[in-house]
Formats: sequence, structure tokens, C-alpha cells
Amino acid sequence: MSDIAELKNFVVAHTSSQGLPPEHYDPILDRVAHDDPGGGPGSWVAEWTRAADLLAAQGKPLEASVHYNMARFPFVDGAPRQAALERCTAAFDAWRTAAFPSIGRLDVELPGGRVRCWTVGLDTAQKRPLLVMTGGIVSIKEQWAAVLPQLDAFGFAGVVTEMPGVGENTLPYDADAPAMFPALLDAVAARADVSRTYLLALSFSGHLALKAALRDDRIKGVVGAGLPVRDFFTDTGWQPRVPRITTDTLAHLTGSTPEKVYDLIRDWALTPAELAALRVPVAHVTSLRDEIIPPGDARLLREHVRGIRLLAHDDVHGSPSHFAQTRLWTLLSVLRIAGGYRAERTALTREFAKLRYGADRARVA
Repeated sequence: MSDIAELKNFVVAHTSSQGLPPEHYDPILDRVAHDDPGGGPGSWVAEWTRAADLLAAQGKPLEASVHYNMARFPFVDGAPRQAALERCTAAFDAWRTAAFPSIGRLDVELPGGRVRCWTVGLDTAQKRPLLVMTGGIVSIKEQWAAVLPQLDAFGFAGVVTEMPGVGENTLPYDADAPAMFPALLDAVAARADVSRTYLLALSFSGHLALKAALRDDRIKGVVGAGLPVRDFFTDTGWQPRVPRITTDTLAHLTGSTPEKVYDLIRDWALTPAELAALRVPVAHVTSLRDEIIPPGDARLLREHVRGIRLLAHDDVHGSPSHFAQTRLWTLLSVLRIAGGYRAERTALTREFAKLRYGADRARVA
């Protein structure tokens, strides 16, 4: 059971990323009175599910999927949220089958569990460079997979999936979690040019991506946002200030408890030497008022990762007020790292500049 005030606060970044305006989601949040894992009228899962069911009945599967995703947020803690997750996946499946049949489904069975993905552009005859996209500890693949048609248009093979323990990913979230990325590359090597792989890895999955890039030279670049580096894992003065939703989610994913989880993950920190050893381009979006990731982590990236490109927003974690800028900049960063795409990069740069100059609190470094 999560604190309702925190739930309502932290879901905003995720509603923003999926195009839901406040005038739409505020009435839903107003109806939420509690977060009983058993559901029931007025519960978080029941009210979001009710809105999703209505959209599904109206023949709007993608919009329904977005609302079912919010119903299972931040993680599955019982039968009602599990049902919401299953309906979210089914609604997305219905949307892609009708609107974008080029989006495929891929299950990668590994010794530790199954990684389920949405894909595009995998082809044995014409292997494309690979872009793998992942979210953080509270976002599932359906939240991001609608970007796949755009990746297809840019000529990438695309794989959108989840962190270990999140959504339908049954791998454990442990010290070996970064190995998921090389395993995914192995799984699609016959249908993509995995020697040119780029990782667009948001929040906590960005931490895994940097670790994977240290070990797998098929990864040619990492673009991330709000990722933990070292201080999040080691700063015992910061950790008690981390929102309870984040701590509870980490405990859930690692099979620990809120009281013990930070001791468990302390050794996962990246060292300055590891950051300096990165030999691939890195781009990162920082939120200057991030209440989850301590400011020292962005500083470490800036000081130790050679040639890093940074975008900073005066915003909280996920920069919900700057999502459009972040979306353009991260895609532009992938294209810069991949090389080529001159016309596309020019167009995206102009579009980003328009948004940036209209939001003078954002800066590019």
C-alpha cells in the first residue's frame, strides 16, 4: 500500500510522458481516496481501471493501455494490479495488431527468467543497427513502445523492454542485472546488426546500461535520463530522504525490505574509474531538483565520463514539465551517436530549439 499523496505526485511524470493533460487525469486522481491492494471503490487501481475500461469500450485500445498502466503503478502488489498489468498488455497488443502490425513480440528465455519485448525492424535479410529502449523501476514497456514506428522510420531495429523484475520481466533485479543487455543482443543477433547497438535507458535502467557498456563492445552509445551512479547507492545521508515509493519499489524488486534495501544495493555503485573507462558516447538528462537521484551523481558523470553531452532541466525527477524537450533531445542524441541522419537531425534540432527558447529554465551543456 502506497501513500496516496506520493502516488498522486509521482504519477504526474508518467502521465505527462504518455500525453495525458491535467484536465484529464485530475478528475481521476480526485476520485482516488486510498490504495488498498485489494482494490474496491475509491482505490487507486479501481479508479484508473474504471477509466481504462471506459476507453476500451469506446474502441480506444492505446488510450486504455495507458490507463491500465497507471492502474498497476508503481508495481504489482496483488491481484487487482496484476489484472491491470495484463489488461494493459492486452490493450497494447490490440492496438499494435490493428494500427502497426509491424510491431512484433519477442520473448527471450534466459536461465534466470524471461524478458518480454516489443520489437520492430528485426530482419535476417537486412540487418539494421539496433536501438534498445528501457524505462526505470516503475515504468513498463507499454509506456514507451509506441515509439517503435518512429524507430522503424529512422531505419533502426528497435527493442523496447523492461528492467529485471518490472512488468513482465521475470529476471531478478540483482548485481547481475546488467547482463540482461548482452543477453538481448545475443537473442536478436541473427536479425539485427548488434555490432551497432545503442541503449536509450531511462532512470535506473541507465545505471545497468552503463555497466553493460563497460563489458560489451557491441554497445556503441548510451543515452539516459535521471540515472543513479554512485551517491544514490552509497550516501546514507541522502537515502532517508528518498520518496517512500522509490524505496518500497526497490525493496519489492530486490526481494528485500525498505529497511535493508540500501545495504543490499550499496555495492552496485559505479566508481569514478569505471566512468572514466567508458569508451562510448554518453548523453544524459539531469533534473536539477531531482528528489530521487542526488546531485552528486550528475556531477560524477560530468567530471569523469569523457565527452558526455548533458541537458539540464530545473525540474523534479523525470522532468515532467519538460517531457517534450527531453523526448526530442534523447532521440537527437541517439542519432548524433549513430552518425548520419543529417536532415533528420537538422529538423529535430530546430524543433528542440523552439521548445528550449520557450522554456528558458532549460539549458544545454
